[in-house]
Amino acid sequence: MPESPSSRPMVRPFIYVTPTSRSLMFSRGEIQSRMWTGDPYALNLEYTRLMMGFLLLNPEPRRIAMVGLGGGSLAKFCYRYLPSARIDVYEINPQVIALRDSFLVPDDDERFTVLQGDGAELIRNYRDEYDAVLVDGFQIGGIAPQLASADFYEACWRALAAEGLMVCNFHASDFNTQRYLGRIRQRFAGSVVEVSDTSLAHRIVFACKGGRLKRRTRLPAHKPEAMSAELWTRIAPGLWPIVD
Repeated sequence: MPESPSSRPMVRPFIYVTPTSRSLMFSRGEIQSRMWTGDPYALNLEYTRLMMGFLLLNPEPRRIAMVGLGGGSLAKFCYRYLPSARIDVYEINPQVIALRDSFLVPDDDERFTVLQGDGAELIRNYRDEYDAVLVDGFQIGGIAPQLASADFYEACWRALAAEGLMVCNFHASDFNTQRYLGRIRQRFAGSVVEVSDTSLAHRIVFACKGGRLKRRTRLPAHKPEAMSAELWTRIAPGLWPIVD
């Protein structure tokens, strides 16, 4: 019987601290998440700001799933700036969850839950439920394989509500990235926009359960009417590579 991802030994993360920041790391060579200690709810890394570009298409998501907690940058940002959203976070590594207080990740409550388990399996429990599924689940060596399979993208598609959006972060240096993108394009019938951060280190993919991205190469540049000025100020500086 094949070994399930959740039964494999987990890498123990560690925290790297500077006078201005706190980072979650699995190895010395790569930062998984970083928090400015003076502004803990800010999105410190550019790729996280790019991922929040889904709000240009749906500024008032009702329910969000996140696959991968890390240092909680996306989770706590959404919790703070999207007060009407219900947020479910799936994290396979209990040792990552154990560090949530160090990164000021909110406690579980009626609209925020961190669930320990394999997101590739947990997402299968939902149908037509999420307005957004944010996929940012990495291990040493790259994205967790089960989070880049055709079966996983099928499960995400089924879990999304009509016109819902899946947003995936990939390492651009991963030679499998084009294969993963092909699987996404096939399942989402080409309703996909792909962008890179300015360092060309990350590839962010927006895929829509619906046709609204089929004729686009970028996301819309204007501030949605329903988005608060504070939220727009927080994400707009990082969005210029993906809008037109």
